[in-house]
Amino acid sequence: MSLSLIAFAVLIGAFAIGSFTRINAGLIATVAAFGVGTLVAGLSVKDVIAQFPAGLFFILVGATLLFAIVRINGTIDLLAYWAELLAGNRRFLVPVLMFLLTAALASAGAFTPAAIAIVAPVGLALGSRFGISTLSMGLVIVQGANAGAFSPVNPFGVLGNVMLDDAGAAEDSLKLYVYCFLFNAVLAVIAYLLIERIMKKRAARAGDSGSETSLTPAPGDAGSTGGALPSGSGTGTAVLTAPAPTGVVTPAAGRPEKVAATPIRILTLAGIGALLVLTTVFGLDVGVASLVVALALIVVNPGVQKPAVESMPWSAIILVTGIVTYVGMLEEMGALEELQAGIAGLGNSSVAALITSYVVGIVSAFASTTGTLGVISPIVTPIALDPMLTPIGVVTAIAISSSVVDVSPMSTSGALLMASAQPKDERMFFRALLLWAIAMIVVVPLLVWFIFVQLGIG
Repeated sequence: MSLSLIAFAVLIGAFAIGSFTRINAGLIATVAAFGVGTLVAGLSVKDVIAQFPAGLFFILVGATLLFAIVRINGTIDLLAYWAELLAGNRRFLVPVLMFLLTAALASAGAFTPAAIAIVAPVGLALGSRFGISTLSMGLVIVQGANAGAFSPVNPFGVLGNVMLDDAGAAEDSLKLYVYCFLFNAVLAVIAYLLIERIMKKRAARAGDSGSETSLTPAPGDAGSTGGALPSGSGTGTAVLTAPAPTGVVTPAAGRPEKVAATPIRILTLAGIGALLVLTTVFGLDVGVASLVVALALIVVNPGVQKPAVESMPWSAIILVTGIVTYVGMLEEMGALEELQAGIAGLGNSSVAALITSYVVGIVSAFASTTGTLGVISPIVTPIALDPMLTPIGVVTAIAISSSVVDVSPMSTSGALLMASAQPKDERMFFRALLLWAIAMIVVVPLLVWFIFVQLGIG
């Protein structure tokens, strides 16, 4: 067995242990990175430490701290109240509004984690008021970010356009954006309808078995944005649904209870606006910008600091950064390069495009999509130049395959969704997002390869 196979087997083992026990898979992966890196790959401890994703860590800490403050001071309730007034009794408008809002932010240039960090807390809170599952709302929001991600001014779109330009198809930049937008819009509809149907069936089975208590939050469980179901409920759907918050009138009961626009909430909204400006206009890192805004809000209201820090999902942060550290070690030892070399050695460009789509999907699920697109670009160019294929078709298939798995809890976008879950539900939320990401890895690359490469749409 080669060293690379051993390293990949250890990663799979870490996932298995983390999924079926209470041990944090990220902690296992962190320790394994040092074990495999030093004993198997011959790396130094310093080399392994260098793989720690400092940028991702700052994004997670900054974004979760900021939106813990936003949640605690009631700003999320205010935004949800305004959105609820806009939606009225039209429940179907809630996911549509959240999708379009996230897509608009990403299309304007917001890095997808920034768009998700801004919209997710509001969208999940609003969804809970309308009885929409947390998972389906989260998937819709991520697909919205992905829909706008390949805008020419978005970092993803910039990388995609580099591949098009290298293949001599720079004029197809708008097509790349449109194709990715439409695909993600359709996927968002499918995800929403599928998850909601599953939830209705589970709720019906719970009702037939008389498990009414499993659909009702325990006293004190509901927070400012809605309590999640107890993780031990018999239906096994605790993380997927969130009942309306205590004291909030649902649409079915009439006009929602008014939420006051207090000075601190208005200031917080200004801070969220500043976050968008700092990240899109000035290009400041999402994590650093979030920390700047969070500190400003803490200075104005110091009492929010302790509960905000205590409510941050530290176990989720350890999970994500640990897995990404291990993947970085795999890249450092050359395991990922072996995969790339194997792809480059294939003689059939169409098959190479399919395999590349799968590779970017798998790697991107555990690492930065931006980094994945940057690394894979030299391999994509010769494939896209094959006269039997269309450059826009190949690049579109690669672009969608690499971004559609961003819902993975090991990616920044998925981690931000995990951060929105109740602490007691993190494991269940992790499993749900991981299963969806696996489904995307299995199905989407083949689908987009057939549509854009085989059929030659472009």
